[in-house]
Amino acid sequence: MKGLLITLGVLVVLLVAADRVGVLVAEDQVAARVQQQAGLAGEPSVDITGFPFLTQAGAGRYDDVRIALTADDLGQPAGTSARVSLQGVRLPLSDVVGGQVSQLPVDHVDARASVPFDLLAAQLGGDTTLTREGDGLRITKTVEVLGQSVPLTAAGTVDLDGQDLVVTVDSAAGAGVDVPQFLLDAAQDLLDFRYTLPALPFGLQLTGLQVTGTGVDVTAVADDVVLQ
Repeated sequence: MKGLLITLGVLVVLLVAADRVGVLVAEDQVAARVQQQAGLAGEPSVDITGFPFLTQAGAGRYDDVRIALTADDLGQPAGTSARVSLQGVRLPLSDVVGGQVSQLPVDHVDARASVPFDLLAAQLGGDTTLTREGDGLRITKTVEVLGQSVPLTAAGTVDLDGQDLVVTVDSAAGAGVDVPQFLLDAAQDLLDFRYTLPALPFGLQLTGLQVTGTGVDVTAVADDVVLQ
């Protein structure tokens, strides 16, 4: 009896080890395919969720494959990042074992990308700072108006227009100083700007945005994608 228990214990350990090795191999295959399809500068981090892996591998279908992309992976400035969820990924076990993954059909893709405030502030240049204020932004910047340097603070909104993030100032005031209204009226439009988002892979379509404590997150979705 004791020998049987030991044997069963060894088999369990071997199965768990095989499961973990299998998931690592599959994650490497997915990472390589995603990097090639999206033209990434680096290979992304991939996490095939669910345990055990081998039951999904046997069926050749993975419910949720999560991908984390850093600024270096994306070839974008520091602070930029993206998180992607591939749902319903079809990858036969024979392709995983043979290392011959030519394509990855995916039922649905959810993506969220983070654009840091520093990157957006660079669109206005100078001493611009951006912070979150409610669902919008607080913009602080010194602008040149009619030959005068005017320190301003302004509340603005962020919207999507195609591939652009559009920042529109609703109201402006002097930043710690009294500024005549005619100067405020002339300066306010100088704080409006657009930021064009990089082209999205996988046929993703932008669906919305959210201002966070560190920047602006944009969301996107796609259906029936094939990674080749």
